[in-house]
Amino acid sequence: MDGLLREPLLYSDIVESPASFMRSVRKTPSALQHTLRHAISCTGTGLHTGQSIRMSLHPAPAGQGIVFQRTDLPNATPIAAHYDNVVETRLSTVLGEAEHPENRVATVEHLMAALNGCGVDNVLVLIDGPETPVFDGSAADFVFLLDCAGRKAQDAPRRFIEVCKPIRICHNDSWAELHPTAGHHLHLSLSIDFPAKAIGQQSYSAELTPWSFRHELANSRTFTLKAEIEALHRAGLARGGSLDNAIVVDDDHILNPSGLRKPDEFIRHKVMDAVGDLYLAGGVLLGEFRGHRSGHALNNQVLRALFADQNAWRDITTSLPAASAA
Repeated sequence: MDGLLREPLLYSDIVESPASFMRSVRKTPSALQHTLRHAISCTGTGLHTGQSIRMSLHPAPAGQGIVFQRTDLPNATPIAAHYDNVVETRLSTVLGEAEHPENRVATVEHLMAALNGCGVDNVLVLIDGPETPVFDGSAADFVFLLDCAGRKAQDAPRRFIEVCKPIRICHNDSWAELHPTAGHHLHLSLSIDFPAKAIGQQSYSAELTPWSFRHELANSRTFTLKAEIEALHRAGLARGGSLDNAIVVDDDHILNPSGLRKPDEFIRHKVMDAVGDLYLAGGVLLGEFRGHRSGHALNNQVLRALFADQNAWRDITTSLPAASAA
C-alpha cells in the first residue's frame, strides 16, 4: 500500500482489531445497518490511469448507502453505488453520471466487495481522481482499511433483497443467473475457461459470510494475459499495472516471481469481483448467483434484469428476524 493516513483520534478512542472486528460481525445482528467508526484515508495508484489517487472513507448516516464523491471536480454530484449508475463495464465497473461523463469513478468492485464482505452499509467515499487505488490487485487492503476504521452499528434495519424467481442473462457462451435459495446469505458458484494453460478451466462455490470473504476471497488478485498488455496500453488502459498489482500469465507461465497465492486464485478473484458488483443492488442479496465466464457486464445486466421484473424479487428488510440473520 502506497500510504495510509488515519484521521485524528482522541487518546481514549480504540479502533477495533481484525479479531474484534470479526467478533462484532458475529455477535451483532446483521439485520442492523453498519457504518465506519472513524474516517480513514489512503493513497495509491490507479490501475488504468496510473495516477496517484487519494481516497478517504467516512462514516455516513443510516439509509445513505455507499456514495462516491469526486473531490477534484468542482461541484461534482455525489454518485450512489447503485447498479443503474454503472456507465461502463470494460475491464472494471465504472460508476458515473451519463449527463456529465467526466464525473465517474472506475474500478469500484474491489472496494464494494470489501464493504459487502465486511457488512458495511453506509460510507461516503471521497476520491480525488477517476478510479479507486488498485493496491495489490485484490480486496485485502480495503479490508485492512475497514479494520482500521472500525465498524459501528446503526439503529436502522439493513435492506435485504430476496430473489424470488430465476433470472438469466447470456452473451455468446457466457452467462449469469440469479436463483432463489433458502438461507440468509448470498451463494455464489462461478466457472471460467481460458486458453492459457496456467488458468484453464476452474470453478468455485462459496457462501458469502464475513469469515469466508476474509479468508477465502479477499486476497485474490486481478489477472491479465501478457499478450493483451500492449493492446490495453494502446487503448489507454492498465497504465498503472505491474507485477505488484496483477497476476500476469504467459500461456503456462506465471510471470510474478512470488507465483500464486492459491492454485485457483483466478476463479476466486472472479467470485470476489461478483461480490462487489452484486452489492450495487442497493442492499444485501439473498439468493444464489451462478455464472460461466461472467464478468462485470453480465454481473450488472443480471441486476438490471432482476429489478426490471417486479415478480423476481421482494424487499424483506422489515420481515427478517434479527436473530436469524446474525
